[in-house]
Amino acid sequence: MFELGRELKRLLGTDRGSALQDGLTGGDPALLELLDYKLLLEEARSADAASGRTGARDKPARRLEAAVVWREAARRSGDAALLRKAASAAEMAAEGYDPTRRSDGWARARTEQAYCALLGAELFGDEGLNAAAEVAFRDARTAARAGVAAAMADVGLAIVQGRQHLAAGDAAQARICADAFAMPAAALDAIARRNTAARPLAAEARIARADLLCGWGARLKDESLVRMALDDAAGAARRLNLAYEPISWARAEMIRGEALTLWGELTGDIDAIAAAAAALAGALEAITRDHSPLDWARIQVSLGQALRALGEASGEERAFEQAVTCFDRAALILKEAPTSPLRGVAAGARAMCLARSAELTGDLAVLDAAEAAMKIELSKLQARRDPVGWALAQTHLARLYEARIDITGHDRGERAAAVTALDAALDVFAEQGLHSMSVIASDALGRLRAGSSNQPRTAV
Repeated sequence: MFELGRELKRLLGTDRGSALQDGLTGGDPALLELLDYKLLLEEARSADAASGRTGARDKPARRLEAAVVWREAARRSGDAALLRKAASAAEMAAEGYDPTRRSDGWARARTEQAYCALLGAELFGDEGLNAAAEVAFRDARTAARAGVAAAMADVGLAIVQGRQHLAAGDAAQARICADAFAMPAAALDAIARRNTAARPLAAEARIARADLLCGWGARLKDESLVRMALDDAAGAARRLNLAYEPISWARAEMIRGEALTLWGELTGDIDAIAAAAAALAGALEAITRDHSPLDWARIQVSLGQALRALGEASGEERAFEQAVTCFDRAALILKEAPTSPLRGVAAGARAMCLARSAELTGDLAVLDAAEAAMKIELSKLQARRDPVGWALAQTHLARLYEARIDITGHDRGERAAAVTALDAALDVFAEQGLHSMSVIASDALGRLRAGSSNQPRTAV
């Protein structure tokens, strides 16, 4: 992708072999994407050491720099211990600032605390962290007069509100939430023209907006929202330089690929799904597993979903096999993150691909393996903590039971087990206001209760 030593020497204008007081980047967050994961950990340790050095100048600022690096390390790995380090460093930075005399510094540190909470909610599915982030963002917005802290707080509030309304809102609410990103993103763009350290913040704002729109489009099956997500992600990618911002570019391309997959499924456009697979394969070429493990795993899951959709559209069993390979690769990383919602998504999608592969080939051994893996995954989920993930797992397990009846032509209790699983899932979908998921579960229940599982199915 690029030769790290050469790029850092050129960007920093220094000899790589010389001693850098504050690590390889000199405290510039815009350069963090040039570091692979191991170097990023070294950078975080170096920033920690700089912040604790006796006689260090402006310790709160040094602690804030350390928090930013630790959070990026947590984001790339999903490691809860690293996220705690980031949150602790941000808290110490906030305590070091006098909010009456250095309100902007205090607001920036409080904003960093909030982004740590946001990341925790995303990585571990803890909704309470979204609420904690909202409180911190509002504190920061009150203290900040303008500048980076104010814009970052506004972006953070837009993310929190988008997440809050995602479960129960409609298309009109989705557009209101999306509009809330416009002004702070423009403000960060203006700041980035004067200070390159703000470039990744401006990119992150647009990527977050595209991600939320993609989620809205998937939940509501709304083509216009999916198109907005597609345009936003493509626009974010165009603003980024792959050579110097590979991770942000890959994240933008991942969302573009996900939006293309959704668009193809909603419109029946197989070419769009093929384009999604190509975009996601390109994103995988931009980063390696060693550079950003969790991003690599997420893109593998998204590529697997695109290949699954391609298999459904084309009826090609090979596409399902390739999708399973993607999910298995992702599992190499996700096995270290047992509480991650992404792990359940990948496990469920893998089971569906194996079910379709078994149906197309008549291979019951494949179905046996899928059922065993799905039951193991379901045993690890907590309905109270992640009700939607648990309900989706129940739906996937019911789908496997239905596939077995289809293939064998016999019912040895699978129908009753599938009905029980779907009843439980339907209750959750109704409580969460997930109409499209409720329709899928209801359709499956109708087929099973009618005693026929040979009717056309709606893909989950």
